[in-house]
Amino acid sequence: MPPTGTVRLSIKARPRSYTAPMPTARDPLYQRHRFPPEVISHAVWLYFRFPLSLRMVEEMLATRGICVTYETVRQWGKKFGKAFADQIRQRAPARGDKWHMDEVVISIAGEHTGSGRAVDQNGIVLDVPVQRRRDTRAAQRLMKRLLNRRSSRPAS
Repeated sequence: MPPTGTVRLSIKARPRSYTAPMPTARDPLYQRHRFPPEVISHAVWLYFRFPLSLRMVEEMLATRGICVTYETVRQWGKKFGKAFADQIRQRAPARGDKWHMDEVVISIAGEHTGSGRAVDQNGIVLDVPVQRRRDTRAAQRLMKRLLNRRSSRPAS
């Protein structure tokens, strides 16, 4: 005869991509808002995760039957945006330890400028500066800025 009773499962090690559960309506951060936290978080997520304008987010919500102005989306982004941006950055894949540099000369308003691009071995773009000079000092400045943003050094 199989055992009877309640079985409780627990997760001991959470995966790296684990995030806190979706906020509930009782969360004090969402008090006095007309829309539920799910709608607010979806709008803020759309705005910060994809290169969308406030009006595009407004239109995307309107197609789902949610009537919100772009100004409301802007206010939500201002209030809740930092937390969402931090979560998106934490979920991003880790940067590789081998970096590659590309350089292209482009013309902006008739003036030649250099555009460098730093990419890791996984194809993740680390930085794309536009510089007037194409010399050693400019390259060193780019590398110094990249290394200051990163806690560990790349492999040489």
